[in-house]
Amino acid sequence: MAGYFSNLSSTSTQSRFLSNKDKDSSSLSTDSHPPSRVPSKHFSTTLSDQQKAASLNEKSPTNTSAGLPAASIHPLRSTWVFWFRQQRAPGNKITNYEEGIKKISAFASVESFWSLWTHLHPPSALLPTTDYLLFHQGVRRPVWEDPLNLPGGKWILRLRKGVADRIWEDLVLALIGDQFAAVSPPHEDAWPEICGCTISVRQNEDILSVWNRTDEPKLRERIRDRIRAVLHLPPATIMEYKSNNDSMADKSSFRNSLIDRSPHS
Repeated sequence: MAGYFSNLSSTSTQSRFLSNKDKDSSSLSTDSHPPSRVPSKHFSTTLSDQQKAASLNEKSPTNTSAGLPAASIHPLRSTWVFWFRQQRAPGNKITNYEEGIKKISAFASVESFWSLWTHLHPPSALLPTTDYLLFHQGVRRPVWEDPLNLPGGKWILRLRKGVADRIWEDLVLALIGDQFAAVSPPHEDAWPEICGCTISVRQNEDILSVWNRTDEPKLRERIRDRIRAVLHLPPATIMEYKSNNDSMADKSSFRNSLIDRSPHS
């Protein structure tokens, strides 16, 4: 598992950005055979039977999701939206961040999620400088300046190349399956504390980030610990945090972030 991460602090002189050639033979890799898509154990919904019934009663009996009758639909607590961003399309010049973001689809049930997920290329199949972005429907655009995103920031986890597929899947399923619901009391506007998550495919590493609404130290720590738990991170894993205000100031998502080296409790 330790071979998954590009920023494990094994020695004080070792770079946090390890290339593929630095991996030993015991490190896991997708190579030419990416891992099969098996549903993650992290996935669940926390809707009560009464909430599910109320949600289904609002639907027409003939309404379907992923070709299923309404009675077979398992609603999520929230509606989520998948976005895609490619900074440089083949043969085109580099575009600015906002111009490169394209909406893929929204989903609000287990069935509609899997219908979409099985048609998305995994991170290992994406060209460098490409992002997947998954955000709550309350976020109008997955950018720093969005009203929900602006006061908060994001936790950052850097991965070795070739191992992001399953970790990204586990993070997505933990997020939409309410595995982060207990990190913060509900907000008055009913939108959750966790705004979304992203995977950024780069030339020498893949970067996961989890965006939250409130830049408050104790809350940040709870979110960090929850990320560690749902992804089963090794104790030596280094994580980083950067506020969206800081990102706006230096026009960068990942540079000059705060390094967190605290061990697992």
